[in-house]
Amino acid sequence: MSTLEIQDLHVAVGDAEILKGVDLTLSPGEIHAMMGPNGSGKSTLSYVIAGHPHYNVTKGDVLLDGESILDMEADERARAGIFLAFQYPVSIPGVSVANFLRTAVSNVRGYTSKEAETNANGVIGSNLMPMREFRRELNTKMKEYNVDSSFARRYLNEGFSGGEKKRTEVLQMAMLEPKFAILDESDSGLDIDALQVVSDGINKLATEDRGFLLITHYQRILNFVKPDFVSIFFGGRIVKTGGPELAHMLEEKGYKWVEEEVVTRTAAA
Repeated sequence: MSTLEIQDLHVAVGDAEILKGVDLTLSPGEIHAMMGPNGSGKSTLSYVIAGHPHYNVTKGDVLLDGESILDMEADERARAGIFLAFQYPVSIPGVSVANFLRTAVSNVRGYTSKEAETNANGVIGSNLMPMREFRRELNTKMKEYNVDSSFARRYLNEGFSGGEKKRTEVLQMAMLEPKFAILDESDSGLDIDALQVVSDGINKLATEDRGFLLITHYQRILNFVKPDFVSIFFGGRIVKTGGPELAHMLEEKGYKWVEEEVVTRTAAA
């Protein structure tokens, strides 16, 4: 069984330490929600797992199936089964959704590591996933995840609404089929209809062989996507973990009570 383990992770940018000892184990079939105030380090954790080069790991490790991924490039981590959905997906003018996905899927599934085939006339072909096969799968997934077929021809995220960007990221997950998906505030900027569509997509993808780390500020997405565990992130570390009821406590009390509890615990130590 696959596992994603974060062990005593400390991370800095320049002289500023952002993560100060994070421990977390994510298993397939689990949805682990992580909540916390702005600036607490939640997004930093997601970027470090995905392999963003801006962050310096000063202590600890991130293990996928028992092996460290810290020396792996971002694309190697994606091939190994890590997926990151961004809070603010960037637009890429000139690159269609279909071309982007075909290249990404071909890379993850190993097509691009093979030499391109040549036909009888010596013409070099592509080492991407065969177009007919890709189109068939893409069309099936777009229907299943409520993504309009016209998206395939549009440039990636260019002119997309917030909901359209997040639907496209759900489609990416469906095509790439990662072992572990980290969703960095996938509810950000969504109206209630878009939130329900995105949540439905996440629920379809939340199979017994895939784990989710769902980063959010608010309870509302958890009304549609039911977590197995909820952790509170504060001051660069996880300070409390419980069940779904923990999210309801945050909704009622806000983060002030967490800060007070941390201060009291620190003083007692």
